[in-house]
Amino acid sequence: MASGQQPIFIGKTNGITGKMKTHSSWKIGKNVTIGEKSLRKIGEKEVKIGKNAIFLGNSTVYEGVTAGEGMIMGHNAIIREENAIGKNFKLWNNSVIDYGCRIGNNVKVHCNCYIAQGTVIEDGVFIGPGTVTTNDKYPGSRLSKPEEAQKDGPRIKTRAQIGANVTILPGVTIGERALVGSGSVVTKDIPKETVAIGNPARPVCSIYDLKNRHGKPVYEKHKSDKSK
Repeated sequence: MASGQQPIFIGKTNGITGKMKTHSSWKIGKNVTIGEKSLRKIGEKEVKIGKNAIFLGNSTVYEGVTAGEGMIMGHNAIIREENAIGKNFKLWNNSVIDYGCRIGNNVKVHCNCYIAQGTVIEDGVFIGPGTVTTNDKYPGSRLSKPEEAQKDGPRIKTRAQIGANVTILPGVTIGERALVGSGSVVTKDIPKETVAIGNPARPVCSIYDLKNRHGKPVYEKHKSDKSK
């Protein structure tokens, strides 16, 4: 059963079910469901979401989700079961986080994205609209079946930036502060602080080579990077 302080309901017809602690700082829109039961046989799992969360209309959080304070879910967004999420997570409209992902602090996933099971997203990552991650190297084979599954979601490392409509294949690692151009298909690892574009995505330069229209660098090294 839900316990804790009464959230602020900004809509009607809401479903808060299962084990969780609610907060008075939550703002919950119309037709929101928190604690949705999984069709997978995982047993009853508690929902643990921090303070100051906002759930816009028709968003759904499944059981077994943990998330830090400051989470915002857009309209029709879904977070499946058994996801572990850090602080200040932003999930915009019509995006889905499938089960068993690990997401760090200050991550933003834009509209119409699909994040596959087992994906790891580290702190400060931005994922542009329409991006898809994948985790099945052999779709349709026996290795895709639940009893023999060998799923391998990608890892997107700290402060990497992913453009719109990018597809990221299973098992790929995108390095720290890497920049992946819109429409790219990432089939291999991308080194840190690298710009990668195309299908398949290929490194073209360092992020520090990029300049704005005034000829000034777009990215500057952080203090912790300048000694390298």
